[in-house]
Amino acid sequence: MNMQRLITWGISIGLAAGLIVATVGEGARAAETVPVGTAKIDITPDSPVRLVGYAGRKGEFEGVAQRIWAKALAIGSDEGDGPAVLVTVDNCGVPDNVVEEVASRLKKKTGLKRERLAICATHTHTAPWLDGFLPWHYAGKVPAEHRQHIRQYTEQLTDRIEQVALDALAARKPGQLAWAQGSVAFAANRRVIKNGKWAGFGVNPKGPVDHSLPLLRVTDTQGKLVALLVNYACHGTTLTGRHNQIHGDWQGCAQQYIEADHPGAIALVSTGCGADANPEPRGQMEMTEKHGRAVADEVNRLLDGKLTPVSPKLTARLVRIELPFGELPTLEEVRRRVANSKPGTRGGDHARDMLARLERGESLPAALNYPVEVWAFGDDLAMVFLAGEVVADYSLRLKRELDGSRIWVTAYANDEPCYIVTRRLLEEGGYEVDSSMISYGHPTRFSPAVEDKLVNTVKKLIPQSFTK
Repeated sequence: MNMQRLITWGISIGLAAGLIVATVGEGARAAETVPVGTAKIDITPDSPVRLVGYAGRKGEFEGVAQRIWAKALAIGSDEGDGPAVLVTVDNCGVPDNVVEEVASRLKKKTGLKRERLAICATHTHTAPWLDGFLPWHYAGKVPAEHRQHIRQYTEQLTDRIEQVALDALAARKPGQLAWAQGSVAFAANRRVIKNGKWAGFGVNPKGPVDHSLPLLRVTDTQGKLVALLVNYACHGTTLTGRHNQIHGDWQGCAQQYIEADHPGAIALVSTGCGADANPEPRGQMEMTEKHGRAVADEVNRLLDGKLTPVSPKLTARLVRIELPFGELPTLEEVRRRVANSKPGTRGGDHARDMLARLERGESLPAALNYPVEVWAFGDDLAMVFLAGEVVADYSLRLKRELDGSRIWVTAYANDEPCYIVTRRLLEEGGYEVDSSMISYGHPTRFSPAVEDKLVNTVKKLIPQSFTK
């Protein structure tokens, strides 16, 4: 697989931080300098592999409609706690096995601390399936050749993510950080609710959506734009299951347009808590361009306004917690599921797998091991990284209960274990709550205790200065 590495902007190591007079609007404080580096690498496959995201696809991809990328932003010197690296990957989900392998390699080669690495999937549904992600999503037996190609691409992508992080670290030079927050409006809640219960997918105009679009700007000490990181809470599902070509969806188009608008700069796009939101309209290729253009236009509007300088004093914390499942199925219940299902069906095959484990004397897992990561840039900005498909309730609640004017919440980060739902969704039921858990290989839905446990963990990790 020929994946050409491309480093667009580099910044060298070892230059001390200082203060320069660089105003971001009248009366703004002086912006501090910090070593910053960016890099990008082409991760488009040129050999056969299955795409992931829609269970109806059975064949390997049929062409490349848009190339896909991994991009990295390295912030900080090697002094003190060392630098931090944020990586965005054009993929539906980067699972824990890939994230931890990259983290281990970077720790050995550079000393990068685990809590100072965040790997964020864009959640496009038109990118290759990775080994370790959505183990039971496809009904029936996946051909051995397809499995081999998935493993091959996963190994190659792991190498590319490691490489792009190393490139960004090696490319550091003095730069400055500033941020602003805007909004776009193409995300729509997709959970149709009737009589308090989930009634299918569609558009729910009364459902919660987080339309905020935070932007982190990176410039060199002369004010030249180097990189832009943006985030929006919406599924990468503008393209549907009938599209079997490689494409970055709206996230890929947003990157493409931002980089075209600002030659020489790298655009990184991460995805917020949009697990219960789809882009609208959707279904056609030109709609990915429309949504990407909306993001790029909002970026341009924000850049024309006043941005707030961001302190480079970055503190990072990461913990793993246990998110409890609800009541586990008994052996008798699993046997009934097997008896009432056919081999080759998703639910049936998952039930047979659980039965085999129970008959071997193994226990079904009672909880999900789940990473929560927080980066705080002084008192200016706190970035929260949550794993999995996190619904909008979480970001909206965190912003209500903390100082939402300085909080940035990213989902699909550091693992893609399943949908992360709230008490409200558990009461409503439906795909994200129940049937999706089969695709992800879990024994049952979550316990209602999950919501408070996750929110309280974020509150413990985040500095007190970000509380109201």
